[in-house]
Amino acid sequence: MGKENEKARVIKPPGEKITSGRVFKPSKALRNKMWLQQFIVALFFYVLFLVFVGGIGTIIGLDDPSKFLWLVTWWVPLNIGMWIFNLIWLIPAWVLTPIYVGRIEYSVIAESGETMPEVYVRKGIISITRKHVPFRTITNISTTAGPFDRLFGIGNINIETAGYSGQKSGPEEKLEGFEFYEELRDFILQELRKFRAPYTIGTEVVSRWEEPVPKLPETLDDEILLTLREMREILSEIARKLEKA
Repeated sequence: MGKENEKARVIKPPGEKITSGRVFKPSKALRNKMWLQQFIVALFFYVLFLVFVGGIGTIIGLDDPSKFLWLVTWWVPLNIGMWIFNLIWLIPAWVLTPIYVGRIEYSVIAESGETMPEVYVRKGIISITRKHVPFRTITNISTTAGPFDRLFGIGNINIETAGYSGQKSGPEEKLEGFEFYEELRDFILQELRKFRAPYTIGTEVVSRWEEPVPKLPETLDDEILLTLREMREILSEIARKLEKA
């Protein structure tokens, strides 16, 4: 009896301890990727500025070439002003990026080392978000690796749930910045299959499947579902007896 209680605590650890289990963090390559993306955004603003100013100067110079001289006079100050604008947001972004990446935490392992029935995600610097995605609500898992991800040798895991996917586009949670993202995906799928099977990755097609209950101990939804199924079995048995009579 004692061992069963201990196992229940491992499967569903107390709420105050769920954030202190075994965690893993994204690779530092995610920080480098974000730095590069921010620099490209700053470069894009600069190119946009060149096109805008150059276009205005060309239009003015078509009527009177002498008026084009204002652009030559103000070219250096305008460029300096543009890069000051870029540095105003770029420097804080570069400073905050490693702090943001360093505070990201993911976990699927409890304090005991056993797998939890959910994926835990912690993100944020000032406003910290802690999210728990139960295995029983997950409908699909996919991996993505865009051009910048492949450049730095990392990838992401997208987690979709039944309730969320019908309300908004995109995954409910994204585990990003991992060199071992495929291995992590396979590990989560392996644990998911203990709770629910068959399971899908990508575009696999599966038949309808009714999962056993209760999934987790002491959950009201599972108790209601279990009661309804027992009532259905009793009514079916009564119907069979009436048919024989």
